[in-house]
Amino acid sequence: MVPAISFLEAPLKFRAPGVTLALGLGIGRVVFAALNRVEALFALALAGCPVFGPRTTTAIVLGATVAFVLLVQLVAVRPALTGRSDRVPAGETGPRSHAHFGYIGLEVLKVAALLAFGIVSL
Repeated sequence: MVPAISFLEAPLKFRAPGVTLALGLGIGRVVFAALNRVEALFALALAGCPVFGPRTTTAIVLGATVAFVLLVQLVAVRPALTGRSDRVPAGETGPRSHAHFGYIGLEVLKVAALLAFGIVSL
């Protein structure tokens, strides 16, 4: 889900005919809010995994990394992105947000940690 939404849907929606910046930002807010809720549920489920069987230290560290990255995105980066996406539909034109670069970097880290977690969990 993360690569499909973050690296495909997010940039492609702005290339669709008739999608304005304001509309694209609104769609993005809805999509990422839903994604983040699902991610939070999965993170909670992931936290319970050691209860159901032994896990390696590596798997636990990778799972914790995924959860921590998600927490940083939700607490530190998303508020900045939400602020910008609130201002654009209201007609304000300000500097572009550099928070997207932070969010993208965290998404890359999260996907790498998820991939590594899956591999070591096999």
